[in-house]
Amino acid sequence: MSKRYAIFLTVFFCGFLAFFFAANLISPDRDFSQDENRYLAQLPTLDAGDFKLSLDPFSGESGDFFSGKFMSDFETYLTDQFVFRDQWIAAKALAERAAGKGENNGVYLCDQDTLISRFETPDPERVADNLDYVNKLVENVDIPVYFSLIPGKVSVWADRLPDGAPNASEEDILAQAEESTQARWVDIAAALEAHKGEDIYYRLDHHWTSLGAYYGYAALMEAMGLEAAPLSDYEKTTVSTDFNGTTYSSSGVRWMAPDAIDIYVPEEGIAVTAWNGSQPEAGVLYDWSKLEVKDKYSFFLGGNKPLVVVEGRNTDGPRLLVIRDSYSDSLAPFLTADFSQVHLFDPRYNKTPVSQYVAENEIDQVLVLYSVANFVSDGNLFVLSR
Repeated sequence: MSKRYAIFLTVFFCGFLAFFFAANLISPDRDFSQDENRYLAQLPTLDAGDFKLSLDPFSGESGDFFSGKFMSDFETYLTDQFVFRDQWIAAKALAERAAGKGENNGVYLCDQDTLISRFETPDPERVADNLDYVNKLVENVDIPVYFSLIPGKVSVWADRLPDGAPNASEEDILAQAEESTQARWVDIAAALEAHKGEDIYYRLDHHWTSLGAYYGYAALMEAMGLEAAPLSDYEKTTVSTDFNGTTYSSSGVRWMAPDAIDIYVPEEGIAVTAWNGSQPEAGVLYDWSKLEVKDKYSFFLGGNKPLVVVEGRNTDGPRLLVIRDSYSDSLAPFLTADFSQVHLFDPRYNKTPVSQYVAENEIDQVLVLYSVANFVSDGNLFVLSR
């Protein structure tokens, strides 16, 4: 290597570092990343207590500076606020793809422009506990309790995965749930499997589409002895063609075409009440303002809330309580045809004992409905046993 070339490389490298150092200094910090759909770390601060030093390294009494927490937080801050972060993430995903890799950030890059998150082996104790909570709910109420788990794309669209992509088995969880539950089991997995060739999931998000929710609804109605209206009775309306969901956010992939969001049930004549705290407020079946933000799935019911009560079209029908995760948000519109009220109860934010809620609101039937991935990891289902 010639001396001139060595000087050039040194100057270029120093200039490269100086450019990004200056760019990071003058670039304003961001609170939220639209592409990643998450809040970003902010500059950590120090006060006098953070410089406390304990002579016992195992006591855990040192302040943030000497314990290493401050530097860890500062490193996270630098990583989150690094200039051109979104572009670097996208470039990394492109490089992984060019290198022939089928995964980035725990997301598989699959056939038909589909992104599927890896399903990790769940904690068997957490799974057993959550199944036991469902059984305790059955024992605590004297009305029918239905139970179903919704499989993810990783199972139903497994044929789209890269060859040899490692995943834990959702099928094993479904079999365990069906075998051990004292509730009335509803096999939604079979209904989705029968329509796997259709657009029953979003390609760039983990949720089912409104079409997938319809097939889940039809399976629920059959299990409850009710008759679901055929799909041909509904008129599909596309409300967005620009939906980039959660798997898009975490994958770094930015070259796939966005999903469309469709609805089948009109909102006219449907009254909704929502609780964000202790006081009720007017809710919506569809929040049209959410179509202008990144998290467009929150269009359904306006996003996650502790409790939502939807007044159904069948005023003489039973009252249904759904212990739910976010999959139920796009299912709720279909349920309005068969129930006088649909109560959507989210244990992540609502710690009211479920048996108490059933009695106070004259509930006729309970449905525990979760995606497999959320059910095996949720630490809030203990409220079912109260």
